[in-house]
Amino acid sequence: MLETVEHQTGPDPQWAVLWLHGLGADGHDFAPIVPELVRAGWPPLRFVFPHAPVRPVTINGGMRMRAWYDIRDLDLAHRADLAGVDASVAEVEALIAREAARGIPPQRLLLAGFSQGGAITLAAGLARRQPLAGLVALSTYLPLPAETARQRMQPEASAQPVFLAHGRLDPVVPFAAGEAAAAALRRFGFGVDWHAYPMQHAVCAEEIADLGDWLQARFARG
Repeated sequence: MLETVEHQTGPDPQWAVLWLHGLGADGHDFAPIVPELVRAGWPPLRFVFPHAPVRPVTINGGMRMRAWYDIRDLDLAHRADLAGVDASVAEVEALIAREAARGIPPQRLLLAGFSQGGAITLAAGLARRQPLAGLVALSTYLPLPAETARQRMQPEASAQPVFLAHGRLDPVVPFAAGEAAAAALRRFGFGVDWHAYPMQHAVCAEEIADLGDWLQARFARG
């Protein structure tokens, strides 16, 4: 089981948000987002921020760092190490199962991620037989070729609503890659809420506000 950082917004949380960080960061990276995101009237939440395993990353000269998978090439078609993607999806599934054992079932768990973490969010979401409450993927891309993703996708997966957001000026994950991910998910039958912002590889206040609105709608239906 991956080590995690956890924050609860109240006693006896009814919902969980499992949030995956980007390359070279760790579970502390997005913990400060909790007070910016959470709104009055929301049910008690448990935010779970796991630390990715430490592994060598090819494009960084083999330097060891926290990464959800190896990045072998800057070319998006060959960027993700699929064995690493699959291993991280399995780690995420173990965390989802732990939340179920702690009383929060998948239908009240949201899976979120930034950059590499967002790529794992999408890969894990495609493979879900039991839908989650929603998927949040920020400044990221689909780490699987579209045809591979379609073959791996479970029929029940498209029931999961998706919030996708990207910076138009992103120099790390091209904006076009985010657009392509949104288009592919829509072809697969997902409902995608797509947002674009005048920023680089980052998160902005407007994005957090839009995500808050989207989460508010999820909780209202829960």
